[in-house]
Amino acid sequence: MLNTGKLSGLTVFITGGSRGIGKAIALKAARDGANIVIAAKTAEPHPKLPGTIYTAAKEIEEAGGNCLPCVVDVRDERQVADAVSKSISKFGTIDIVVNNASAISLTPTLDTEMKRYDLMHNINTRGTFLVSKMCIPYLRKSKHAHILNISPPLNMNPNWFKDHVAYTMAKYGMSMCVLGMAAELRADNIAVNALWPRTAIYTAAIEMLSGSTEAKKLSRNPEIMADAAYAVLSRSVENCTGQFLIDDEVLQQEGITDLDQYASDPTYKGDLMMDFFLDEAPHDGFNQGKEKSQAKKSDGIDTIEGIFTKINSHLTPEIAKGTNACFLFVVKGDEDRTYYVDLTGNGSAGKGKSTTKPDATLTMEADKIEELFDGKLKAADAYMSGKLKISGSLMKAMKLEKLMKLLKAKY
Repeated sequence: MLNTGKLSGLTVFITGGSRGIGKAIALKAARDGANIVIAAKTAEPHPKLPGTIYTAAKEIEEAGGNCLPCVVDVRDERQVADAVSKSISKFGTIDIVVNNASAISLTPTLDTEMKRYDLMHNINTRGTFLVSKMCIPYLRKSKHAHILNISPPLNMNPNWFKDHVAYTMAKYGMSMCVLGMAAELRADNIAVNALWPRTAIYTAAIEMLSGSTEAKKLSRNPEIMADAAYAVLSRSVENCTGQFLIDDEVLQQEGITDLDQYASDPTYKGDLMMDFFLDEAPHDGFNQGKEKSQAKKSDGIDTIEGIFTKINSHLTPEIAKGTNACFLFVVKGDEDRTYYVDLTGNGSAGKGKSTTKPDATLTMEADKIEELFDGKLKAADAYMSGKLKISGSLMKAMKLEKLMKLLKAKY
């Protein structure tokens, strides 16, 4: 997406902008000649994650922007206030706020320590609220005032809560700020929107979280979010507020249809890993959703065996050809059991092991296997949260999403 100069001379206050999506947005705005305030904690190099506020500032100025790096923990009211004050002293205004700083822990309730819960809520929800609150008096004076939160659409599907309710609550807190502040600040001509990626975005943090460099092939690079954010922040305040936007949809509205340019690995042409919180259809929380398969039995062994028997009955050569991979499933329990789905020939599935060497071995608890094939748990979500262990080809394992959609259509 080409720069248009619409952000030239404007001051953009970005939290968590020393690396990843935040830095990509900063660099995109800098190419317009914008003033950038990097408000992030990383003043000293992280042992595993590259980049500091100072290295980011250097890149921003080389890209054509002016930059003020500020050491800011968004949980600390005094540090936020100090950074806002320094921004006004240096640039005279704050026109745009990008709430990008976020913390993640994909753990269920009993495995979530309260210090981790507090960290997520204090950075994601409280930090977003605090930074917005501190900047609003100056945004009111701007003729092009925007707040953009890097947060998802509010989706009440319980699937997005049950495995990591603490994280979902914290992330949805950012989205609720959008919902409320957009209405509250409309009269002040301050646009408030949310932006979220369709797919996983490859950053050093994602690599560390997934524990695999192969995640790069299944992701897009941060520039897709930077281009989408630039498009949103370039829009008029009156015509774009209170919206929950998805990166590829924003770009399509701008006439950009070639999304291959954002591939982290241009040589990979397969399916990408979808991000959290996005469903094919809206969900009302409780009354909408797929019912449990009536074919299941109460006994765990019969249930799992029944799943693979059903898969075998619905496999066709066309489905097999479309995936062309062999999967071995290890079902954890008192006594581990194995099942297979072989899609290298005409297609077969069943108990035990296939004669074909598996391309990927997937290890899960029995109840998670059920949820996976019921469509109630996405493979990407299960993998990123540690509920699904994958050895072998991660890329072929992620083809399961497409396979399960095809099979569910036949159920």
